[in-house]
Amino acid sequence: MSNVYYDTIDKMEKDNVNHEYVTGWATGFLHSPKIEEQCITKAYDAGYQDGLDQKTDGFTSWAGK
Repeated sequence: MSNVYYDTIDKMEKDNVNHEYVTGWATGFLHSPKIEEQCITKAYDAGYQDGLDQKTDGFTSWAGK
């Protein structure tokens, strides 16, 4: 696995990014299935899409939340 995954997770944790966004991002980045539909939040969904797109800078609007 590349360092992109670990470096991005580390950066998000240090920036206090919303936990649901981080979880969604990691799930999407690894191309894992989404969580159950009733548990999906806006933060998770945004993170999941950014992870699928391999975006490493989309989390700034979720920092400190």
